[in-house]
Amino acid sequence: MTRVLVVDDQFLVRAGIVGLLEAADGFEVVGEAADGAQAVSEALRCRPEVILMDIRMPGMNGIDAMERILAADHEPLPRVLILTTFDLDEYVFHALRAGASGFLLKDTGPERLLTAVAAVAGGDTLFAPSVTRRLVETFTAPAATPPLPAVSALEQLTARETEVLRLTGRGMSNLEIAERLFISEATVKTHLNRAMNKLDLTSRAQAVVLAYEAGLVAPGGE
Repeated sequence: MTRVLVVDDQFLVRAGIVGLLEAADGFEVVGEAADGAQAVSEALRCRPEVILMDIRMPGMNGIDAMERILAADHEPLPRVLILTTFDLDEYVFHALRAGASGFLLKDTGPERLLTAVAAVAGGDTLFAPSVTRRLVETFTAPAATPPLPAVSALEQLTARETEVLRLTGRGMSNLEIAERLFISEATVKTHLNRAMNKLDLTSRAQAVVLAYEAGLVAPGGE
C-alpha cells in the first residue's frame, strides 16, 4: 500500500482525490491538509510516501511547505507531487528547484492520477523527461534565479556522467540515452545516479534544471 497525504485548500478537490485513492487498490490516504502549515505537521505525523501538494493556498504555500518537509532529518523522505494549473502557475520552476518529483494537472483524469501517484512512489518523475524539459524552457529566464550551488561542482563528473546529464536535460529517457550512447539502460541509471549524488540532487527534475543552468543544454537547442 502506498501511503498518501493529500494537500489542497479546496475541500471538493481534496475530497475527490481522497475518494478516488481510497476506492483504488494499492493506496492508503493517511492524512489530509488544507494549507501548507498543516501539511508540514501532517507529513511529520503520518509519514506518507507520496504527498499530493497544491501550490496556491492561504498562509504557507505548497512550495514553502515542501521545502520544510524535504528538509526534515528523518528518512525516507516523501516524494512530492505538485498539484498545479501548469500553464498559469509561475511557481512551477521554483517547485522543480525545491525538489518536486513531478506535476499533476488538476483536470487530470482518474486513471492518470492513480498512475502518476504509483510512478512517483516507485521513484519516477511524473511526466516524461520531454515534458519536464518544456516546463524548464517555459519558466527559466536568464538571471531569474541564482544558480544552483551544484553548478560549480560539475568538474567532479566524469565525461560519461556529464554526457548522460546533458542528454537527460534534453528530455531523453534512460532508454533513449542508452540507445544513443550504445550502453545498457542500467548503466545509464548508474551514471545518472552517480552524477546526482555528486551534485547533491534529489530528483531527475532537478537534474534537468541543473543541465539548463550549467549551460549543458540551451532552451530549444540541442
